[in-house]
Amino acid sequence: MDHAHTKPRRRVSRRSPTGSSSDELAVVSNHEPAHRHRQSWSRNFTPQRPTPQKRPPSRSESPDELAVDADEYWRSSRTSRSRHSPSKRSAAPSSPGRTPSEDASNDRMSTDEGRTDNHSDPSDRLPTPAPPAEPPLPPKPDRLNYREKFVLKAHQRGVSSVQFSPDCTMIASGGADATVKVWETATGKPLYTFVGHLAGISTVAWSPDGKWVASGSDDKTIRFWSIETGRAHTKIFKGHHNYIYQIAFTPKGNMLASGSYDEAVFLWDVRRAKVMRSLPAHSDPVAGMDVVHDGTLVASCATDGLVRIWDTHTGQCLRTLVHEDNPPATFVKFSPNGKYILAWTLDGCIRLWNYVESRVIKTFQGHENKKYSISGGFGTYGPPDVKYNPPLAFAVSGSEDGAIVCWDIVTKNILQRIEGHTDVVLGVHTGQLNGKRMLVSGVNGDAAGPDSAPDSNLPPPTPVNGADGEDTTMADAPPESSVAGTPAGDVTMT
Repeated sequence: MDHAHTKPRRRVSRRSPTGSSSDELAVVSNHEPAHRHRQSWSRNFTPQRPTPQKRPPSRSESPDELAVDADEYWRSSRTSRSRHSPSKRSAAPSSPGRTPSEDASNDRMSTDEGRTDNHSDPSDRLPTPAPPAEPPLPPKPDRLNYREKFVLKAHQRGVSSVQFSPDCTMIASGGADATVKVWETATGKPLYTFVGHLAGISTVAWSPDGKWVASGSDDKTIRFWSIETGRAHTKIFKGHHNYIYQIAFTPKGNMLASGSYDEAVFLWDVRRAKVMRSLPAHSDPVAGMDVVHDGTLVASCATDGLVRIWDTHTGQCLRTLVHEDNPPATFVKFSPNGKYILAWTLDGCIRLWNYVESRVIKTFQGHENKKYSISGGFGTYGPPDVKYNPPLAFAVSGSEDGAIVCWDIVTKNILQRIEGHTDVVLGVHTGQLNGKRMLVSGVNGDAAGPDSAPDSNLPPPTPVNGADGEDTTMADAPPESSVAGTPAGDVTMT
C-alpha cells in the first residue's frame, strides 16, 4: 500500500513547539524512517511557519523534537547542566552501567567544585573577629566650673534681656534705659548702642543669619537694628496694644513671633512688617513665648497659669498645659530637640513638660522666683573631647537672690550655683565659641524689671557704652564658665 495515501496511526506523545500535532511528531520512531513522516506531514497540513531544515533528530535544540530514547535524553541533559551550572546538583536518575553510588559521588564532586562561600559548611568558616572594645567613657561630671570673665558696664538702668548671636561672636542686651547694646564676645568690646525706642526694652532676639537684632519694648513696638550698617530698619512693627514681653524668630528668619501684655501672640511677616496671624492666646498678659527649632510650633504662657502650644501654620491651639496648683507662668523655653518645654512659674519652680503627653516629667527647685519674670534655658557640659550619648545637658535660670543656678536635666541635682550679683538676675543665655562654653546674664537695676510699667520721665539714653550708670557684666570660662558678682543693672557673661 502506498504510504502517501494512508492516514498514519496516532499515538500520544509530546506536543511540538511548532504547533504540529503530537500524533504526527510521534510517527518518527525506530519503526519508520523520519523522511517518510515529514513528507506525509507536509502533504496533509499547512505549515504555520517555514518548513524547518532537515537535520538529524539527535541535534534538535528542542526536547520535544528529540527522536531518541529517554535514557539518552536525560544523560545528555545532565551532562549539559553540569557543564554550564556546576553549582546545581543534577536530578537525573542513575545512568545505565553505573551504580547509584557512583552517580551520587559524581554529583557531590560537581556540587563541591561549584560551591561558593555563601553555601559553605558553617563548620568550615573562620570565626568572625569581635569588634574592638570601645574604651569606657569617663565618669559623668558632678559639677560645673563657670568663672567670671567680663563685667560690662553701660546700661543706665536694669538689663532685662541678653542673648548670644547665632555664631556666639556677639552679645545683644536690652534694658530699661530703652537702649539695645551689642558687645564682642571674645574681648567684651562694645560695638553698638541702638537708640530709638520710647520706653524700656523687655526682650531682644537675633535673626538666624546674625545680621539683625530685634527688640520689643514697652512702647508697644518692635524694631530691627542692622549689625552691618549700625542703623535701625526703616519699618517699625506696630500692632500690639500693650507692652511687648517676648519675641522670637522662626529658623528661616522670615517670621517673627511676639507675646504681649495685651494677651495675644502675633506672627509677623518680617519682610512686610505686617501681622500674618493673631492668636488669642490667653485671658491674662502673655509673659513668655518661644518658637520650636523647626518653626512649626509656638509655646506661650501667661499669668493665668496656662501654657499653650500653637501650630504656626493654622493658628490652632494643639495643647493646653496646666499644673494642678495653677501658679502664674512667666517664661517658656523649648528644649533643643523640640520634644519638651521648660516653664518658669512664680512658685519657685521650673517644670519640664512632655507637652505631647501633657505631663510634667521633672521639677527643678533651688532658685528664688516669686515676683519677677525670670528667663533661662538649656546648656551642655562635660569634657569637650568626649561624646556622651545622649549629650550631658543642664537647665539654667536666674534667681531673685542674685544667683544663677544650673541643674542636671536627668538627676535634677544642682551642678553649680553662681553667686555674686547683688540684684535680681532676669536674663540668662548659653553659647559656645572656639570650643569654650559660655554663659551671659543680665541683672535688674533699682528702677524696674521687665514686668513694670514704663517710666515717662526716663532720661534720654546715652549713646556711648561707658562705665557710667549701671553695669553690664559678661563672664567666660574654659570648658565650663561662671558669672561673677556685679552691681545692679548688670549683664554678665560666663
